[in-house]
Amino acid sequence: MPNIALFGTSADPPTAGHQAILGWLSQQFDYVAVWASNNPFKSHQTPLEHRSAMLQLLIQDIEPPRHNISLHPELSSSRALITVEQAQQQWPDAHLTFTIGADLVAQLPTWYRVEDLLQQVKLLVIPRPGYPLKDNDLAELRQLGAKIAIANLTGPAISSTAYREAGHAEALSPTVEAYIHQEQLYAWQETAPKRVQIR
Repeated sequence: MPNIALFGTSADPPTAGHQAILGWLSQQFDYVAVWASNNPFKSHQTPLEHRSAMLQLLIQDIEPPRHNISLHPELSSSRALITVEQAQQQWPDAHLTFTIGADLVAQLPTWYRVEDLLQQVKLLVIPRPGYPLKDNDLAELRQLGAKIAIANLTGPAISSTAYREAGHAEALSPTVEAYIHQEQLYAWQETAPKRVQIR
């Protein structure tokens, strides 16, 4: 049975941190299914179709190319359980691992039908700077039925929020940055130089 990592993200915008995580996942799993989604706990600055397009550019920019990572917009849902059910239909014989950042661990027990979700997938937590994993939060998830693994990877100290608020271009791949300028997605971006054309 193939081992498949499910990796959804708000991608507002997708950053070098997301790219590093995807590269790592591609080395740990047979296949990595990626999508942009609307998180009901967040307010999104950019329409979903733009975030999905930027995520596709980010995947294409991974070096060396990873042929086991693909964008799956059909998995996008504001409810993770719906996403997992769709993934099970698409890959009925796979072992599915749902990947989240450490910043979502405390929030996860409030998700829609979380116990049903945790019965259907393994959970992989990616450590993030500034979001220490607390034993009581992990214990609560295990009480809900979670089978948890902690990735031996710490994502870079880069966040989509910091980019939206301050426009730190080093957080982005060149093609994602160019897409943002081309589509005029963030209010401050008009003052930033365009570095590269989108291929």
